Amino acid sequence: MNTTLLLVRHAESDARSGPDRERGLTAKGREDAALLTDKLRGMRIDAVASSPYARAVLTVRGLADERGLAVHVLEELRERRLHGEDAPLPREAFLAAVRRSFADPDAVLPGGESFREAQARGLGAVHRLLGAHRGGTAAVGTHGNLMAMILRAYDARCDFAFWERLAMPDVYRLDFEHDELRGVERLWN
Repeated sequence: MNTTLLLVRHAESDARSGPDRERGLTAKGREDAALLTDKLRGMRIDAVASSPYARAVLTVRGLADERGLAVHVLEELRERRLHGEDAPLPREAFLAAVRRSFADPDAVLPGGESFREAQARGLGAVHRLLGAHRGGTAAVGTHGNLMAMILRAYDARCDFAFWERLAMPDVYRLDFEHDELRGVERLWN
């Protein structure tokens, strides 16, 4: 039985608009989320799941609303916590930490979550969604780092450079036969 997951990286968010989980979308992000809804309008979508972060939910809400579906929030799809501090890392330190995590999946900053831990969490959500939506299509709102980690589990070419090239939003279609990945296609450009 074939099942499709549409991994959706959230649209552009405003880092100054509040706590990380509550950050909404910028005007461009809202425009891109509407464009995403329009681009996927003709596609069958049976369920919509999302990270609990507002920017992820807002990016996939139009897909759900058009189909009369709820957005099911899954904590496992949340943003990766790179370190234990509330303040974000400076840009260069952030990039260095992400780069290092692709090279060493067990590397972790104090209070943070390693690549391996976040990837296992994300793959757990994927398998849960595959089981719940066998034979259907689920749109899955998440974050770029977690999206790249999930994809890397299936293809080692999804590395740091791949992560850097992800757009906001971005969409990858994953086609599974039972629990085995049969194809990946980027739907956003």
